[in-house]
Amino acid sequence: MRYVVAITGASGAIYGIRLLQELKGERILVMSETARAIIPVETDYTVEEVEAMADQVFDDGQMFASIASGSFRYDAMVVVPCTESSVAKFACGIADTLISRAVSVCIKENRRLVLVVRETPKSAIMLENELKLARLGVTILDANPGFYPRPQTVDDIVDIVVGRCMDQIGAEHDLYRRWE
Repeated sequence: MRYVVAITGASGAIYGIRLLQELKGERILVMSETARAIIPVETDYTVEEVEAMADQVFDDGQMFASIASGSFRYDAMVVVPCTESSVAKFACGIADTLISRAVSVCIKENRRLVLVVRETPKSAIMLENELKLARLGVTILDANPGFYPRPQTVDDIVDIVVGRCMDQIGAEHDLYRRWE
């Protein structure tokens, strides 16, 4: 399996980091400049340590990267965390960065695309942008953990959200206790 993981500048970089740690198969990473600034502020990881978790890393400005083309094959893309600013770009078809171009390609090629949105509360504009994308087949997965697995730590909460994300792209995991 081959996955594209994009980390944007929303709070919650740990979700993207944890997903990189858990995915089996080839992991292609692209991070926005804001994500690069947020990672050392919010986590104990350096940008270099996060990049080392991926098999291939692209800069968000590399518009000629393989993931910018519909002919490049991969199984799913996850934008985690995903800013509402990014959602707005995606909904309007703006493809001015590698992340937004790769999302545009995902949509036009009808590939699995999951946006782990990390924003609350949401305005009507945000909800309309998400609805527009959902109608195109994009999975909108708010970073809202369930509490039936009885999380005890922040890591447990992160694992629930990341596990739900992995469920959406068909990746096996045992990150949390499922509902019985």
